[in-house]
Amino acid sequence: MDFQVVVLAGGTCKKLLPLVSKDVPKALLPVANRPVLSYVLEQLELSNLKDLIVVVEGEDAALHVGGWISNAYVDRLHVEVAAVPEDVGTAGALRAIAHHLTANDILVVSGDLVSDIPPGALAAVHRQHDAVVTTMLCSAPVSGPTESGSSGAKDKIKKPRCHNIIGLDPSKQFLLHIATGAEVEKEIRIQKSILRAVDQMEIRADLMDAHIYAFKRSVLQEVLDEKDKFRSLKEDMLPYLVRSQMKSEVLLNGAPQAKNGNEKVSSQNNQAVVSRILSNASTPSFHDLYASSNNDSSLVRRIHKCCAYIASESRYCQRLNSIQAFNDINRDVIGDASHLSGYSFSAHNNVIHPSAQLGSRTTVSLVNLKNLASQTTCLRNNSSCGLCLVHLVVYLDVNLMSVGGASLYAMGRFTNG
Repeated sequence: MDFQVVVLAGGTCKKLLPLVSKDVPKALLPVANRPVLSYVLEQLELSNLKDLIVVVEGEDAALHVGGWISNAYVDRLHVEVAAVPEDVGTAGALRAIAHHLTANDILVVSGDLVSDIPPGALAAVHRQHDAVVTTMLCSAPVSGPTESGSSGAKDKIKKPRCHNIIGLDPSKQFLLHIATGAEVEKEIRIQKSILRAVDQMEIRADLMDAHIYAFKRSVLQEVLDEKDKFRSLKEDMLPYLVRSQMKSEVLLNGAPQAKNGNEKVSSQNNQAVVSRILSNASTPSFHDLYASSNNDSSLVRRIHKCCAYIASESRYCQRLNSIQAFNDINRDVIGDASHLSGYSFSAHNNVIHPSAQLGSRTTVSLVNLKNLASQTTCLRNNSSCGLCLVHLVVYLDVNLMSVGGASLYAMGRFTNG
């Protein structure tokens, strides 16, 4: 696919203090003992999107992230790490590296996303509709666990959160309205031109903007230049494009680029999803009908399309953008979403490194934090089980501290004594 990929990896996010530091930026926070950024890079690699710009806020954070990528993905991905000033926002980060953007379409991915949704599916929808912007929407996550009604109950329930108010056309392909942040609490106001064109709209509050966007580069750069106060893609850029999609005076000063419906993602794992999207028959959208309904030949209605790709509810999609999300994701990735981690787990959800060889009488158990003298502990002969551990590293996993335990990250060779 002729897409240029930009991964917004952030820096030392204040919302994640004290988990982050100058030595451990947000992108390197561990999720099942893997940096959170690795989950995004792996999905991009599976979709054959291997030419990337990773944008990191702060010079020190960029050095740490770049060093890790060069070791972990050598000969696998072509990655350019770009450092931008801290706290510039997602739109500001793109503005800072705009001169590096050369492809017709730009895929922007948040580096804190843990998901099994193929980015190639979003790219295919974007190309299918020749859209100005396409955003990925997924089921809104729930926060938790929180206590159930009984104070002594062991069962936990999770509390749903409202992230966005989304307006979709009846086909659920086009984005007609989006309210984020403080706008969620306000009255819903819809552009009359959009209502006239589409007749009806479905309002959803159960979907989350996953922070994966496909942009037409010419429009993206035009808006970044003209709207220099825009800081956020989600709260500024996307709502602006959605509101203006039926206004003839906005954007697209030239003829639309030709559709390319034959592009496919080469990865076998994602090819079926993408092929199904691209094989759908192309029918005129309400945008096309609205543009052709003009009786005044002297006025050309220059509309643009804002599309949405809604991921299946069976897919996992969560952003690590708070301490609560950090806990939730780590819990999920050793539970229902364990397929994402690439690790196997013991009965106590301890992570066993693939290089470790466990003898027939080996037992890996949860170690209480109070019993640990240091982060690196050598356990020798255990007479009760006749087991000798040649090399064991105890890794203090932050996400389990809330339950008073630590996970074992076992590395090396385990043999029977």
